[in-house]
Amino acid sequence: MPQDMRKGALILTVVFLAAFAVNMAGTIFLCHAMVHPKRRDFDRKMEAAAEEIAQRANAIYQTVQIASFDGAILSASFFQAPTGNRDVVILLHSSADNRAGMLGFVPMLLRHQYNVLVPDSRAHGRSGGEIATFGPKESEDLKRWVDWLAGQMHPRCVYGLGESMGAGNLLQTLPREPRFCAAVADSPFSSYREMVYDRVGQEFGGGAWLGRTLFRPLIDEAFLEAKLRYHFNFEKASPADAVAMTRVPVLLIHGTKDFLVPLRHCQAILNNRSGVMELWEVPGADHVGAFGREPQEYERRVTDWFGRFPGRPAQVSEMDRKPAVLTF
Repeated sequence: MPQDMRKGALILTVVFLAAFAVNMAGTIFLCHAMVHPKRRDFDRKMEAAAEEIAQRANAIYQTVQIASFDGAILSASFFQAPTGNRDVVILLHSSADNRAGMLGFVPMLLRHQYNVLVPDSRAHGRSGGEIATFGPKESEDLKRWVDWLAGQMHPRCVYGLGESMGAGNLLQTLPREPRFCAAVADSPFSSYREMVYDRVGQEFGGGAWLGRTLFRPLIDEAFLEAKLRYHFNFEKASPADAVAMTRVPVLLIHGTKDFLVPLRHCQAILNNRSGVMELWEVPGADHVGAFGREPQEYERRVTDWFGRFPGRPAQVSEMDRKPAVLTF
């Protein structure tokens, strides 16, 4: 073989190996980011803020821990309204956050005499769990929380309000947990794959189109890596699919200026509904920014939505009648 040809073959080999190494590194990095969102600890300062909220409202505050279906220990803050109406609202936070991110809603709900449960999602805050799955495992966790409420509080109704990841988790819980009387989903994603298309595209100055085209092979490989390494299929994480299988009434809230999770996600969920569902588009609001932009209207719409759907008391499910509970 001539020397020039050998040199060219060597260069091609080096380029191929370098591209392969970069691709593998990108796959591993993306997979790790998918299953391990940045953990933000619920520290003592945050807990003091929660205690202060309870004190100002004359509510009873306690920290609760339960064991989930796979043994993961889940942690939450519980606020018991001084003259509660036996209804409970579960607040669910965004990815890479913790329950402190939802404390701003607690005074609003206590004013309306709702008891409030604010959990740390699995693999977030003080909750255990090896990985975050953006819906499938979290929906099983929420069933355990509803069981705890049914066993401890005997609520007339359980409602849910989630933001971003928490909104997606809530929507995916509804087909498996009919004890919710109504739900509010603020800035939810339609499917985890669609959200990854958006996020990867945004990292390179584009949008979902860039994730679906140029970075599609990388994303496919990251999904496969998650399946092989963590035995979890992220294709299952789909709020849009879930709402087709539930009759629980849902109020969707989405800002028109949401860049992280564009409005098309909420529209896809709305188009797939099988039950009562409404969408409030908030002009000028960015991701989970509706409450900050329109606090009075947000409070009115959320509490009116819950008030429209009273229901029968939640009962402990037969298969989960004896969950492990630790209350502090």
